[in-house]
Amino acid sequence: MPKLFAFSILAAMLMTPIASAANIIGDKVVLRALDKVTATTEDYTVIVGNSLRYGSLEIKVQHCEKRPPEETPEVFVFLQITDARLDGKGGESEAAKLFSGWMFASSPALSALDHPVYDIWVLDCISSKRDNLTDAEKTGSENP
Repeated sequence: MPKLFAFSILAAMLMTPIASAANIIGDKVVLRALDKVTATTEDYTVIVGNSLRYGSLEIKVQHCEKRPPEETPEVFVFLQITDARLDGKGGESEAAKLFSGWMFASSPALSALDHPVYDIWVLDCISSKRDNLTDAEKTGSENP
């Protein structure tokens, strides 16, 4: 009998749906750039779809999301970073693709830019639109 009771409790726990909200999609990204030569950092806010020129780098922000406030904080940003190259005659040649992928605010070393002069970190994803809220926030409280 005790085994049947324990099994029924376990089955009820496994069948209970876990409430989770959808990620918040942002329209701006906050990036921190480090120049290793001068040891200076600067924060930039970039609109999703636009690019940031920092030194010889061009940082294209493609997408950003962050978890809702009730979950563990995390910011995900998809970046494409290229480095302008010189052709040896004073002109620019085709830019070298350095990074294309997701960067995470909580783990900057997980997928980092590998460059001898510059470092780029993701700080935040900002949503200024009201329609990017989770379903629970759109409909309000379930209680009257």
